Order: sequence, then structure tokens, then C-alpha cells
Amino acid sequence: MSRKPELTGRAARLAQLFPTGSARAARTPFVVLVVALLGGGLIGLLVLNSALSEGAFRLDDLQRDTKNLTDEEQALQRDIDAHSAPDALERRARDLGMVPGGDPAFLGPDGSVKGVPGPAPAGGTPQAVAPEALATATVPPPSPATTPAPTPATTPGR
Repeated sequence: MSRKPELTGRAARLAQLFPTGSARAARTPFVVLVVALLGGGLIGLLVLNSALSEGAFRLDDLQRDTKNLTDEEQALQRDIDAHSAPDALERRARDLGMVPGGDPAFLGPDGSVKGVPGPAPAGGTPQAVAPEALATATVPPPSPATTPAPTPATTPGR
């Protein structure tokens, strides 16, 4: 009684267009594929989010290190500026027993001596000269009669 009647003609041709097996068997691989794609996508998003978080933490650490190194650089630069100030240099030179030099003499490009050299004051307390005064100082022109010839024993720096 559960037997289906045989179809003929047009009905038989239309019946061939419909699947004869169960619809559940065709749906199962599709559902498994969709669930696998969704699971893979979620795992991919989790890995991506973890990588971005790790990068943000590393960036924060690097910015903190950069700030610390910048602060240290500025502190060292302040120390250098304090040690290279004119009064600090003068104080250290006095501690080493140095005295200010006498009148300088300069050598021209042709080998001529310009200026009259003078010896450094012996023993006295050194007097500080402002850097502005040194920049604007002029050297008097040498007179040929009073310009001493440099000798190896009196040449500075040797």
C-alpha cells in the first residue's frame, strides 16, 4: 500500500528533475562547511586581536623607554653645559695651576708674525675676560723693529 504509482508522459519527465534521495544528506556537508568557516574566522580574529594587543604593549614599552632615554640625554646635556660654562672652566683651570696667557701673536699665511707676544703674568691672580671682549679685541699691527724672531725654545706648543 505504500507503493507509488508509476508516472507516465509529462509527469515522468518532471519527476526526473527532483532528487530521489533524502534532502538531509545533501544539507549536512553544507552545514559542516559553514560551521567550519565560521569557526576558522573566529579563531583568525582571535589570533589577529592577540597580535594587535601584543604590538600595542610593545609600543607602550618602547615609548616609555624613549621617554626615559630622552630625560637621561637632557640631564647629561645639562651637565655638559654646566661643565663647559666659562666660570666653571676658569675655576678648573685655576685648580690645575693655570694662569691666563699674555698678549698673543699670530702667524699670517705668508709666515709673518702679527702682534707682539708677551709672557703670562707670573704668580698673580688670573683675571677673567668676558668672551665678548675677546671677540671684539683688535691686534695692533706689528712694528718690524720690535717684532722678535721666534726661536724654537720660545715657540708655544712645542
